[in-house]
Amino acid sequence: MSIEVLALVALLPILVALILMVGMRWPATKAMPLAWLTAAAGAIAVWGLPAKYVAALTLQGFVTAIGILIIVFGAILILRTLQQSGGMETIQYGMQNITGDRRIQAIIIGYMFAAFLEGAAGFGTPAALAAPILLSLGFPPLAAAIICLVFNSFPVTFGAVGTPVVLGLKFLAPAVDQAVSSGAAVNFQNMGDFNMLIGQWATVMNIGMIFILPIFMLGFITRFFGPERSWKPGLAAWKFCVFAAVSFLVPYLFFAWNVGPEFPSLIGGLVGLGVIIAGAKAGFCVPKESWDFGPADKWDPEWTGSVSNDGAEFKAHMSQFKAWLPYILIGLILVVTRIPELGLKGFLASKAISFKSILGFDSVNASIKYLYLPGTIPFVLVALLTVLIHGMPGGKVKAAWGQAIATMKNPTIALFAAVALVSIFRGSGIADAALNPNNYPSMPLAMAKAVAAITGNAWPMFASFVGGLGAFITGSNTVSDLLFAEFQWGVASQLDLPRQIIVAAQAVGGGMGNMICIHNIVAACAVVGLSGMEGQILKKTVWPFLLYGLVVGVVASLMSFVFLPHLY
Repeated sequence: MSIEVLALVALLPILVALILMVGMRWPATKAMPLAWLTAAAGAIAVWGLPAKYVAALTLQGFVTAIGILIIVFGAILILRTLQQSGGMETIQYGMQNITGDRRIQAIIIGYMFAAFLEGAAGFGTPAALAAPILLSLGFPPLAAAIICLVFNSFPVTFGAVGTPVVLGLKFLAPAVDQAVSSGAAVNFQNMGDFNMLIGQWATVMNIGMIFILPIFMLGFITRFFGPERSWKPGLAAWKFCVFAAVSFLVPYLFFAWNVGPEFPSLIGGLVGLGVIIAGAKAGFCVPKESWDFGPADKWDPEWTGSVSNDGAEFKAHMSQFKAWLPYILIGLILVVTRIPELGLKGFLASKAISFKSILGFDSVNASIKYLYLPGTIPFVLVALLTVLIHGMPGGKVKAAWGQAIATMKNPTIALFAAVALVSIFRGSGIADAALNPNNYPSMPLAMAKAVAAITGNAWPMFASFVGGLGAFITGSNTVSDLLFAEFQWGVASQLDLPRQIIVAAQAVGGGMGNMICIHNIVAACAVVGLSGMEGQILKKTVWPFLLYGLVVGVVASLMSFVFLPHLY
């Protein structure tokens, strides 16, 4: 069978997900199981894989999904605990009292606070938390949603404590090991080194938009939501945008290049937030004239939703330090448990529940490093400590856990199906005549070969858009990386491009895809009372998405052909 036909068969599950979720607006809980079924049918009918082997790959995917869900649960639990304790409202109260300039508020809350939330919790929480704060400050609901969705992009490359890199690229381990054993790899010696490289090059690709995006978005907001209908008032705040970008970028680069992928967004957002809040209070780089959206009665009716923007007032239930302490502990515990020299990393990583030879197939294995997953340490651990730190009564603790568990239903169904699909994708190319009688390449590699033949060496311009498509479909950068990382590696191999540059473009693309991700748009619309306006928001967020992809494409192309041609 020709590689073109194989590529089309491999593409079918992705098309099914895309058509059902975007065209027919099905939820991921229904669309992803059908996409998995399509992948399983193609693997059996076209690739000739035994049904039992496909079932084993599905179970392998379930185990991997459990690991991701532990992180999701931990992130949601710490969030719900802070909401029940009053800590989150205290943080929101503090955000209200920094400056009256809407442009500066958009940068502090939508750009920097949301970046910190992404690094600490991820999984769609930044827009859902930051947008209501902007709403309470007097932002039009539509503007609040767009700001938070667009800014939730560059931090998502690393997501919640590095999950999109550490877990999202895990299926590349065999290819990385092969590159090392063959002597072809000169820049990495193991999967940990490779993840570090991906994080390093991804930060380089993000640098341009970390500076451009806040300036562009402030101009965008004043042009479409300001009383002047002009880009000028937004662009006038460019100095504060640059100040914010540098404040985030310095720790972001330091931790990505020196420590690992778990920390850049988390520490960059936390340090940057403290710096720009202090700067805003001191008037540093703040425009002399304050800017506002104008009287609400003159706003376009489509800007407003069903949630009032003038009645919400946050209250402080404790000191700001006490409210922030759980997040500070998360950062400290992550540092202690992720630096090998401190001794805890090896111990925690060695504790695993292993599943070997699933359904009797020696090549199908999986494991869960239950202590090393950030969902347990630090998230669940800090959630328990927060009960003591904030003096929470039993009823509120019970409510927090109940809400976190209830929230897990839909992500569980969608992730089980999505990751099982990915497992079938990668297992379809096994070098075993009994399991792969036609000796076909894996589904991602089949697509890679077809794409490579079409695009040629122009691929670096398009690589990030594939990552964006994955996030758009699945609602997760982690799952986008699981779905397309091997495909990206395959394209790079076919075209003899630097593998780590193309995979880094995938990771960056998955991050920028969050601004057009249907799941995130629906969540943001729900919290600001704009349900039913998802299409209007998507029409506006697609423009910064395209700009982001263009900038990243240019950088990836330069890195591939000019600056870094020697990389593997």
